[in-house]
Amino acid sequence: MNSSQFDVIIIGGGPGGYVSAIRAGQLGLKVAVVEAAHLGGICLNWGCIPTKALLRASEINHLLHNLGEFGFAADNMRFDLAKVVKRSRAVSAQLSAGVGHLLKKNRVTVINGFGRLDGSEGDNRRVSVTPTKGGEALRLLAPHVIIATGARARVLPGLEPDQKLIWSYREAMVPTELPKRLVVIGSGAIGVEFASFYRNMGSEVTIVEVAERILPVEDAEISDLARKAFEKQGMKILTGAKIVSVSKGADTVTLKVEAGGKTQEITVDRVISAVGIVGNVENIGLEGTAIEVDRTHIKVDPYCRTAEKGVYAIGDIAGPPWLAHKASHEGVMCAEMIAGRKVHPMDPLNIPGCTYCRPQVASVGMTEARAKDAGYKIRVGRFPFIGNGKAIAMGEPEGLVKTIFDAQTGELLGAHMIGAEVTEMIQGYVIARTSELTDEELKETVFPHPTISETMHEAVLAAYDGALHF
Repeated sequence: MNSSQFDVIIIGGGPGGYVSAIRAGQLGLKVAVVEAAHLGGICLNWGCIPTKALLRASEINHLLHNLGEFGFAADNMRFDLAKVVKRSRAVSAQLSAGVGHLLKKNRVTVINGFGRLDGSEGDNRRVSVTPTKGGEALRLLAPHVIIATGARARVLPGLEPDQKLIWSYREAMVPTELPKRLVVIGSGAIGVEFASFYRNMGSEVTIVEVAERILPVEDAEISDLARKAFEKQGMKILTGAKIVSVSKGADTVTLKVEAGGKTQEITVDRVISAVGIVGNVENIGLEGTAIEVDRTHIKVDPYCRTAEKGVYAIGDIAGPPWLAHKASHEGVMCAEMIAGRKVHPMDPLNIPGCTYCRPQVASVGMTEARAKDAGYKIRVGRFPFIGNGKAIAMGEPEGLVKTIFDAQTGELLGAHMIGAEVTEMIQGYVIARTSELTDEELKETVFPHPTISETMHEAVLAAYDGALHF
């Protein structure tokens, strides 16, 4: 078994792992990344990036079928699904290759294989690697190891993906034909994004959600507006719903669903299961260590340190929020800490959430309900897109920006948005929270006109009865 010495070894090359490796390389550390499948991880190859390419195509399809609103007309509009999927895969391939270039540029050693903790030697942690394509096993040594193995889709009994009738996110991203009828189980970000894509491409879509509302982690008011928008688009939505049974036919699936005290049967061509994730904690050598696992996720302190000396965990494997940008931030924090730099622990309430359905949803900080439960006396501001000139000019008048402030201190406790381009706009509120700005600074901030971002300013003013355009 060959051995190599490094300053830090990273197990997993996703958005947490590869970003951590780049930053560690920039700081002069000798770094190895062990990746079993593809650089960029699920996010870049089978998640965040390719789904956005698909959603862009579906937005174009929606616009093409509503040209009359803008004074245009076209006949015989159609799309080539194979080309839509091909473009999505090409975008991922391009970016994955770019990650490899960046790692090489920063002198990071990339090892294709399955890595696992394998004890220690003196001050070093030992990581054994089984090469993906066979060959002699490797032994890597480093005083620091970062676990970034990510997560996989949760599978419900009876709804195991079969690559034909019941799809996971992977099959849903590479359809060979458009299903006429589709059920999406789960209405988190992944579920509603797929529901949005297929509905905009022409499928009949039903969302089945076990919680009492869709997008359950979002502010209740935003969830309600999203439901109304989806139903206006023709989606059917069942909340507080339970799958009683699943029956597969030759090319259809029949679900018996219990919701609202009633049971109904729904027959569709395909089912997408999007019911959460499970951390990849198996076969990575946690046995015999002090590392603690809670519901498939590794327990860490605010600096991503596990209970095992010299071992860190970042990204999805380290618990919520399960977001690529959270993983990357944690990776940079670990790299800088290992290099001896002073770092600040991550505050989960400053991590924005973005959902790229139509209309988009974005948020940061506390929901109104959570702020009340925490004992805050709050002020709430709301501003609708219908009061914004740019939104009306774009043909996107449906949306809302909601702000939540501490009535005593003026702290921005949370911000919640639904509408066009809100995933680009939310960063303004993230900066405000990170910089600990109060309502006074936000009121005095000048927003450019005409932009949809003016709704953000108006929502701040509205919390203090000062909205100007509504």
